[in-house]
Amino acid sequence: MARLARTAGLTDVQEEILSTVRTFVDKEIIPHAQALEHGDTYPADIVEGMKEMGLFGLTIPEEFGGLGESLLTYALVVEQIARGWMSVSGVINTHFIVAHMLKQHGTPEQQQKYLPRMATGEVRGSFSMSEPELGSDVAAIRTRAVREGDDFVINGQKMWLTNGGTSNLTAVLVKTDEGADKAHRNLTTFLVEKPEGYGEVAPGLTIPGKIDKMGYKGVDTTEMVFDGFRIPAGQVLGGETGHGFRHMMDGVEVGRVNVAARACGIALRSFELAIEYAQQRKTFGKPIVEHQAIAFKLAEMATKVEAAHLMMVNAARLKDSGARNDVEAGMAKLIASEYCAEVTQEAFRIHGGYGYSKEYEIERLMREAPFLLIGEGTSEIQKTIISRGLLRDYQSRG
Repeated sequence: MARLARTAGLTDVQEEILSTVRTFVDKEIIPHAQALEHGDTYPADIVEGMKEMGLFGLTIPEEFGGLGESLLTYALVVEQIARGWMSVSGVINTHFIVAHMLKQHGTPEQQQKYLPRMATGEVRGSFSMSEPELGSDVAAIRTRAVREGDDFVINGQKMWLTNGGTSNLTAVLVKTDEGADKAHRNLTTFLVEKPEGYGEVAPGLTIPGKIDKMGYKGVDTTEMVFDGFRIPAGQVLGGETGHGFRHMMDGVEVGRVNVAARACGIALRSFELAIEYAQQRKTFGKPIVEHQAIAFKLAEMATKVEAAHLMMVNAARLKDSGARNDVEAGMAKLIASEYCAEVTQEAFRIHGGYGYSKEYEIERLMREAPFLLIGEGTSEIQKTIISRGLLRDYQSRG
């Protein structure tokens, strides 16, 4: 096994899961990722393989048919999957966030209704906060749900839904009239059931189509348009309105650990490609790895891979312990995404002109890494979260 990105203190079960996933990535993902990515093709066969392995139920409690594993186990699995192809990790990321929100905040009826089918992958989750005119400013959400008898009617437009077309259950954050003086207390999460596909998938609900992206191909990213969409009040997550912001932020903390794990996976793969190529490519009569300029690059890259991995593991373990991890998750996401971009670019430079060719895997990674700088909150948002948390903990007593 490679030296980098090892994790101390894992159980035998965790080691077995990771070994199985690593083999699956090497045999079923890496050999096919280039062709699927270049064709912007949904990885249907890979997804079926993940269903058979039980990965869609990895963290869902055993009582609901899942494996009942920790966030740490999930993060390490995601790291390996992203090492193969980041888009595949995107398929399960939003699913896992919705499952986590249901597990933590859903009513017993909602848990029983969805979690067993989510564990098998029959129900696949996505979640939606962003809108066309806002990103991280969640309190400025305009999509609104108005109560009409036993139902709510939703109107508005959501943006940047990963798995928007291929999921059939979406957790959607919208505005409700709670009369609260603070905007975030007027937000509610609805569990929107819908068919897979594009166009008007249900009366008053349209998924316009896939957004064409620079990278992160294969997995679908969409808008979601509500026009008089009627939904039963029983689909409010937790059964009570006005708690959506808290529910979503809990999910996003988990999502930030996931994005950090994805960044670790891409950085690790970039390093693997670079150190392999550096031993094969020769200039001035010797492999380029023997040139100090390249050797020093590899040393710095490896150090960044290891540092990001350790911070990601720490954030996951804190969340598993029940402790608050907003600062640590923000730190892990910040450092892992920034280091991922740096390591990938250095690997690209080591490849020289070949790195610019679509024949080489590093070209794909160069287009995927930037997404992690903005997904689940930009680096600037992470710094805001971190600084506020530090001021909370280091408040001057003078």
